[in-house]
Formats: sequence, structure tokens, C-alpha cells
Amino acid sequence: MTTLSLRTLNRALMGRQFLLGRTDRSPLEVIGRLVALQAQEPNWAYVGLWSRIHAFTQPELTGLLEDRQVVRSGLLRSTQHLAAADDFRWLRPLLQPVLDRTAGSPHFARNSTGLDAASLVAEGLGLLAGGTLSRKELARRLAERHPGRDGRILAGQMELRTPLVHGAATGAWGSWGNRSAVSVTPAEVWLGQPMATAATATAAKDSAKELIRRYLAAFGPAGVKDVQAWCGLTRLGEVVAEMRAELRRYTGPDGRALVDLADAELPDPETPAPVRLLPAFDNILLGHADRTRVISDEDRKRVMPGQARVRATFLVDGWVHGTWSLDAGTLRLTPFRPLCATDRAALEQEADRLLQFVGGRVVSYSAPAAAQSS
Repeated sequence: MTTLSLRTLNRALMGRQFLLGRTDRSPLEVIGRLVALQAQEPNWAYVGLWSRIHAFTQPELTGLLEDRQVVRSGLLRSTQHLAAADDFRWLRPLLQPVLDRTAGSPHFARNSTGLDAASLVAEGLGLLAGGTLSRKELARRLAERHPGRDGRILAGQMELRTPLVHGAATGAWGSWGNRSAVSVTPAEVWLGQPMATAATATAAKDSAKELIRRYLAAFGPAGVKDVQAWCGLTRLGEVVAEMRAELRRYTGPDGRALVDLADAELPDPETPAPVRLLPAFDNILLGHADRTRVISDEDRKRVMPGQARVRATFLVDGWVHGTWSLDAGTLRLTPFRPLCATDRAALEQEADRLLQFVGGRVVSYSAPAAAQSS
């Protein structure tokens, strides 16, 4: 088997994520290619598309949400993502065991002792009555029916156990941070068609195979643990083993077994990688168990300091080189190490472009970034 260098894996990831060069594909096509777009806080998804698509504008994604071609809901790793509506119909049922596992965690279990999960879902759907409620109202009504329990936690548990879609305004461009008002609607009502079902073990395995193919197209080459870390599902090793005939096998720089789509091309590892500014929670940082293909272990601690935070980052030569933030119109860059003059100029040029997209006023550094000769 061919052994792939870390730089080869980096350039493959950059290319498949449209980060070696922006694409002319539509936002819907790009979301489909990436399988799902991290959307913990709504504005970040827009920045993620801006970093990958030529001349992307905010109304393009807002329009897809309003037309219900893209939905926002709990998906990968039980977190909020945007997905194409057609993909959501089969992705959510496949990933439901992951969300059920989260719903059974101590945070939720302590509040629902003695309550049957299926009954809670049925009760919540009855309150929704085939329509839309705000999360706050759903929580209030559940709390009324279950005195002494936290209605917000009950509503959150219900949202994990059954597919609810957030209203377009919840995922649309607006203020930074999470929305104070989130509306939820049963997915089948929102989509106007039933969710796909995996009626048999074979059908479920077929969906898992499709998920792996889609993952490799966006994140490969990768190992089984990488796929599992990205989606939250477990025991995918046997599924990958059944796909051996259609996959190409490699060895990673650390000796791990990697697989890839048989027809997937690997770019020249010396392909230049331009400076890119990525949103907080970008899946390129969360798409592998071994993330050293895009961020060093030392820098990872700075970007992911705990409490489920993943800071916005910028890439230099394909690797995370620092973080950035937006505060009161100022886009502040925080390099982790000095930048050469050429890289600094490229970073500032890209930051100026992003500034126009987010409506900021000025780019600054939070700490001196001493220039070196290029």
C-alpha cells in the first residue's frame, strides 16, 4: 500500500473542501458536497460558504432556508447543522442512534426519571399539533404537564429524539451568537414529505455505506475512527470492510490504515494553499479523529479550549496558524507565531475581503505579529 505524507493528506482535504481554490458551484451543491455544514451559531455557516464559493452572498443561503431546500436541525454529533433537505431525509434517521445516546446522557436522564422516552416524544408532537412552536413555548407547555421538571431540558430531549426542523429565521444571517428565539416544526411537516426509513438491517447498512462515500468525497482519505469521530456513529469498521472492493487503501504517516474512493484523485502535495479564514466550529477541524492534517496538537488546545468551543481560525499554507474574532466592527487576528511578510500581506488581504462580507470596519491584530523576510 502507498504511504501518504501528512502534507498529501492536508492538500487532499483542502482540495475536497474547496479551500485550495474557491468554487463556482452553487451553495446548495457545496452543502451537499460537504454532507452537512456546521451551524452551531447561524452566521458562521455563511462565513463557511464565503470561504469556499466565489462571490457568495448572504441572500443565497437565506433563500435556500426560506424555500426549505436547506434545513437546520440536530445531525452530526448531536449538534446543529445545515443540510440539503433531500439529504436530511435519510441522514437524520441514520444518525438517530447518536442523538438518542445524547438524549440518554445524565444531563437529560436526571430530569426525566420515570418518564418514557416514546411517550415524551408523542406528547411533544401532540403539543406541536403538526405546526410550529417556539422552543420556549414548547418547554413551557411540557413543564406544565410535568411539575417539578425543567421544561427546557424536556424540550431539548424531545428535539433529540425526533426530527424537528428550525424555522428559516432561526438559521438566517443576523446577530452574532445563538438566536434568542428558535422555532421548531416536525420535519415531515416542514419538508412536506415523509422521512426515509431504514426498515431492514440491510437498508440501514446501505445508508451507512452512502454516508461513508459522501464523507470520503469531502474529507478523505481517512480511517474508520475518523468517520466515526465526524458523524458520532460507532461500529463502522464492518461496513467499511464490506466496501473493500470499491475503496482504495493507503497507509497514513503514522502507519494507520486509510481508505478512499477508488476514483478520488490526490493533489500534488506541493500545490499552493492560499490563506483562508474559517468560521468557528468549521467541520474541517472536527472531521477526523486525528486532526494533525490541518492543526497541530499544540494549536488545537488554543482553538478548542473546552466547554464545546471551537474558535474561528485562519489557515496559512493549509494549516491553522491563528484565530480571529469580530467585535464591534473590528476583525481581530491572533497569530500563534510570527508571519513572514508575504503571508501577513495575504492574510490582511483576505481579512479585508471578509470584512466587507460581515460588515465590519477595520482589521487589527490582538498581539504583535512580527514580520519576517519572505
